[in-house]
Amino acid sequence: MSSQDAPPPPPKPIPGLASRGIQPRFSELVQDCRKLVMNNLAEHLGGVFAQVDDSLFECAEKAENNRLQTLFFDSMRDIRKLRPQVERSYHQRIAQNFSDFLEGKLKAVPGSGALDAELLELVQNEEYEESLQVTNMVSRVRAHSARSLFALDQRLALLNNGHKLGEDSNPFGPQAIADAFRGALAPHPFPLRIKVILYMLFDRNVMEGLDSLYEMLNQRLIAAGILPNLKFTPQRAASSAERPSEPTAPVADGNPPAPRHETGAARGNTSSPYTGPAAGTGQPLPPADLNAPPSADPTQLFGGLTALLSERRERDIDAPLPGGARSIASFSPRTATSTYSANELLAALNRLQEQSASNLAQRLHNPQPVEELKAGLQQQLETHSALPGQQKLSDQEADVIDLVGMLFDFILDDDNLPDTCKTALSHLHTPYLKVALQDKALFTQHHHPARRLLNTMAQAGVLYGGEGDERGLLAKMQWVVERVIHGFVGDLQLFDSLLEEFNEFVATLKHKVELRERRAVEAAKGRDKLLGARQLAVEVIAKAVNERELPTIIRNFLELTWADVLVFVLLRHGERSTEWQRSGEVAELLAWSGTVLDADGRARLQSQRVSLLDDLRKGLELLGGYHEDGVRRLLQDIVACQHAVQAQQPQLAAQIKTQLPDSPLGAMLGEDAVLAEPAKPSGTLSPRTQALIKELQQVEFGTWFEFVQGEDTRALKLSWFSPTTHNYMFVDHSGQRVAIKPIRQLAQEMEQGLARIVTPERGSPLVDRALSAIYRVLQRFTGRATEVEQGA
Repeated sequence: MSSQDAPPPPPKPIPGLASRGIQPRFSELVQDCRKLVMNNLAEHLGGVFAQVDDSLFECAEKAENNRLQTLFFDSMRDIRKLRPQVERSYHQRIAQNFSDFLEGKLKAVPGSGALDAELLELVQNEEYEESLQVTNMVSRVRAHSARSLFALDQRLALLNNGHKLGEDSNPFGPQAIADAFRGALAPHPFPLRIKVILYMLFDRNVMEGLDSLYEMLNQRLIAAGILPNLKFTPQRAASSAERPSEPTAPVADGNPPAPRHETGAARGNTSSPYTGPAAGTGQPLPPADLNAPPSADPTQLFGGLTALLSERRERDIDAPLPGGARSIASFSPRTATSTYSANELLAALNRLQEQSASNLAQRLHNPQPVEELKAGLQQQLETHSALPGQQKLSDQEADVIDLVGMLFDFILDDDNLPDTCKTALSHLHTPYLKVALQDKALFTQHHHPARRLLNTMAQAGVLYGGEGDERGLLAKMQWVVERVIHGFVGDLQLFDSLLEEFNEFVATLKHKVELRERRAVEAAKGRDKLLGARQLAVEVIAKAVNERELPTIIRNFLELTWADVLVFVLLRHGERSTEWQRSGEVAELLAWSGTVLDADGRARLQSQRVSLLDDLRKGLELLGGYHEDGVRRLLQDIVACQHAVQAQQPQLAAQIKTQLPDSPLGAMLGEDAVLAEPAKPSGTLSPRTQALIKELQQVEFGTWFEFVQGEDTRALKLSWFSPTTHNYMFVDHSGQRVAIKPIRQLAQEMEQGLARIVTPERGSPLVDRALSAIYRVLQRFTGRATEVEQGA
């Protein structure tokens, strides 16, 4: 480990141990733990910076334009220069957290893990994106290291005079470690794109290794006799029907009680257990102006949705909601005066889920209609009701059921998703309805485990679920759906574990797609060199034959054979070489020899014929594919043609025909050979086409386009474009090359409506897109906004 990697010396506050009343025998123990952590983190942080150059260099190689490439190279230099400062600040923050913990000063950061909605209004986009990076890292560690973190929290609590540690009060916890790195980066003006790369490397090198660090800390504390018999019993979220009166304690003497994940049911009021994470504050407040665009604050957005739903229900309870399904309230008897209990609703949903699980294999190939599920739920409620015809759902429960229904209607209507993926995801409707009723954080927290799983599967479907799927992704999605339907009984950890496994599958799939795409790009670059050389060769030949009436054999030889010779000479020797210059002169001389010459011209031709034939022979040998006899016959035919032309016998010259072999260059170019042909004059480009060409010149790699092919529409990704030939290469979802289009052709197709750039919304999380779209449609339904005003 280098000197700059070494952790700083212990801070001065450590002697305060005695003032805390911690037994003297613990002093050496806590210092030992601190040393273990600081050395471990220093070593792994060094791994982050050891990989920065390689990562940024790789990004620079793939950069879409010179500006981005410069950004990556400049950042590489800046990070090298600032590395000692970042490392020093990071280690100081970790050490200070530990000192504050020992002195009782360490406090949990409010909302650091959940990105509270109230804070979202106060942060800029880049800060918000950075917060998401940190929250993602922390969430993954908490899910993967739940057992070892729980044990460490309990043992540190014992050192903390028995005071229980909050979720973010562990000085070695993932939140503290991630926040230390974020704080160390904060003083330095790295662009967000660079910070994301640094967070990715930090996650890979530091955060992913925390589980082993926690295990080492636990073993060190166990060896010192700190709660050696502590056992971890994972808690399932209790349903309303079987809620324990007290949380279960871990099996150890003198331990603080085990933390358990409280569901909305556990935190709710007595009227209904399904009150979500904000039960203490009541229903989320809608935004001040329901006529305004959807709020970026997810809590306000949810409040606005429920307010608009209430308006829609009051106006016409039987009217269809966004997506086409009716409100669940319209299925209830109009004479109902009492509401179903939470237990009755949960039992009805459980029965629906059991029915779905029993014949899922047969049903997975057809979508789950939203209105059909609502009708089934109402039938279950009515069939098992103690007061048939007299009960209905509460307005709050109806809002949640309708909102989940609109979410799944949105999925079934989403043009970005392939139909097979829509069908698979639609069968999550029942378990997600249970999740939403249990915990409304599904709507208000971006990192709710069930929301993240749905977003991740949908995004994978958008990116990789096309016709090149080969059933791999679809089979994995169906497997996840089956696991949720068969296994979800209220424990949200199921979604975390499924998300982790699904992400591993997608990472492998992504690697395969990227590898296939990289090969396609490399092949296209090779062909593009040929195309660029071919275009220069065609220009030379066109200049030689321009305005000359040449015999067929000479014209064909120049355009079909000598053009290939020019290409190979150019690729081998370069545009400034004497070989290239001489090959161009040979083309001009041969074309000149095919025209009627005066006496001086004929004399000159006679004197240069031997050298001309020698150059032609060398060119044909360079191409290959010609036998010696074939070369001799071809040159004889050319000489005979020259004599016929100079004798002014054009009929005789026209009769001389030689079968030229296929172009080896054409075989190398394959279907791209047509791109090497000189562009036919198409007249003046329209102002719109010219503007589109300028727009296309700024488009970045990775941009998705939609192409109309008859009645079908196909999404393709711009994978590469040539700065020399201006040809744009597109790949499908599997990374396979599908099309190469010259920029003029692409611009004209866009002008004709046969191609368009897909809006960035395609990459937005599914649930975010769905809730915003539902909000806008509800605004129109309630007369608060027109389609034009909303820009829909």
